[in-house]
Amino acid sequence: MRREAKGIGLAIVGAGRVGLFRGEVAARHPAVQWIGIAEKNHNRGLHVAEKIGADFVTRDHRELLKRPEVTCAIIATDEHLHVDPIMAAVERGVPMLIEKPLATDLAQSARVLEAITAARLDAVVGYTQRFRRKWLAAKEKVRTGALGDVTLVTSRAFMNRLVAIDNYKRTDEPTAISPMVISGTHALDIVMWCMEAKTPVECYARSIDKVLGPVYQGIDATAGMIMFSDGSVYHLNISWALPVTWPGAVYSLEIGMTGTEGVLTIDDTHRDMVLAVSAPQNEGYAPDERRLVDFMGSYPPGLPTQAATAAEAHNRLMLTKALDLSAKRKQPVKLPLEPGEERAAA
Repeated sequence: MRREAKGIGLAIVGAGRVGLFRGEVAARHPAVQWIGIAEKNHNRGLHVAEKIGADFVTRDHRELLKRPEVTCAIIATDEHLHVDPIMAAVERGVPMLIEKPLATDLAQSARVLEAITAARLDAVVGYTQRFRRKWLAAKEKVRTGALGDVTLVTSRAFMNRLVAIDNYKRTDEPTAISPMVISGTHALDIVMWCMEAKTPVECYARSIDKVLGPVYQGIDATAGMIMFSDGSVYHLNISWALPVTWPGAVYSLEIGMTGTEGVLTIDDTHRDMVLAVSAPQNEGYAPDERRLVDFMGSYPPGLPTQAATAAEAHNRLMLTKALDLSAKRKQPVKLPLEPGEERAAA
């Protein structure tokens, strides 16, 4: 379906699950008058283009971003491939929605942030928890002081290993990704957003690699703490090595916030809707024939919100990298972690 090139001209770089989801939403919006797709897997690109009625398809993101119709971009490639399309969009000077993280290398993330800042571009990052009412409500209670001074926060994230295996299969550099960098960052972002008035000064962590390590050079799980200058503590853990029969399709999260005047707990495990079937399903995240039970809300279907900024996304990468480094060294790491220190450790 052809549209006249007026209104919003959207470039979608990366036509995987997230690119398709974003494209479906965009195609329904009356302000979006033109959509182009860049996807290295040309068959996949053609499939998504047909599904959302895109106007242009290419394998080359630079070719797409040079099109005169393009007025904004969504960067939805694999996490370790974000840098090149972001920098190309910066060169073009178009606003962006960037799926987290900015990069999987801290120095590259700093370079991307510097380029976005210098260009004064409107660039937001897809920390999707911020778009949900329960997290907006939690943020408001912390902001208004309902809990008093928040002194201790805990978060626990569980994921079945299909997510991790998919991520490790798609990268040539498995040591550059981790459960913290790719998935734990969602819980970390929500907590750090709520605790934005506090300054993190140190972290300490440990990792386990008994399941994904031998096969994929990967990490199963990481548990750690972030300490703040006022003595407050954030204890967090993420495991993306649960058996494939675990019913949570993507993310199962629990958070507790304790303050001097109150406590707030958030159950985001999606156990309120459970589906059990007798035959394998054709929907959800990378379904496996052994998975016959699903928490329905754990895979997203198609109020004003505060999107994550590029600076916040760089901060989240720095924190996840520092946690991974602490787990590797088996000792605390001072914050903030500088790119040079990460490279020296590597």
